Amino acid sequence: MTYVFPPPEPNCLTVADSGLFFPIRRIFCIGRNYEEHALEMGAVPQRAMPFFFQKSPTFVVAQNHSGDKIEIRHPSATADLQYEVELVVALDTGGRDIAPERAAQHIFGYAIGLDMTRRDLQAVFKGNRWPWDMAKNFDDCAPIGVLHRKADVGEIRTGNMTLDVNARRRQTGNIDQMIWSVNEIISEISKLVELNPGDILFTGTPAGVGRVDDRDTLCATIDQLGSIHVTIKKIDRHPG
Repeated sequence: MTYVFPPPEPNCLTVADSGLFFPIRRIFCIGRNYEEHALEMGAVPQRAMPFFFQKSPTFVVAQNHSGDKIEIRHPSATADLQYEVELVVALDTGGRDIAPERAAQHIFGYAIGLDMTRRDLQAVFKGNRWPWDMAKNFDDCAPIGVLHRKADVGEIRTGNMTLDVNARRRQTGNIDQMIWSVNEIISEISKLVELNPGDILFTGTPAGVGRVDDRDTLCATIDQLGSIHVTIKKIDRHPG
């Protein structure tokens, strides 16, 4: 097969303590999966039908080694860049119509992730009833820590999660507060599309989201997964 230009290498997560890399195929995210966060976004929390959106794997900024700091660029077209700390779940097998009780069999591992959001754009898009893809999809919008194998940490059903901005606590929650559990999320997405090895899932954020700016430093923690440190880098913009 002859390509017009060389295809890019897949974006990967580093697997902790292994020398292995996990190639990312697709990213699925669930919205409003913690009751208090749904309320702060002006929504009514409910277990009716979950909704999902996607991020591009090309926008992931992966931590190379445990303890390494992650640097992301402040995006254009926003005056309200916001953080959302989330448990990230990586799948090494897929399928359709996966039953919740079988879903954990498809999990390879877990990581800490941040779903960065251009909140002001999201508000405009919502107000006009437009898709808000560009509020969630932009350069460096998905910093993710190293991936911990389920075989090493066990199946994660509970665990404290926090996020500090410039050493001040902003978010606190527990994985067991999810409206839709990890296994239910896998099952629900598999009813909509066939899941595949390399798919990763952002599973929602607790309350306390807020704005960050150039040079701010974020520290996110989840029990059993350690912590990640992310710095917002100011960039000079010049016309291309």
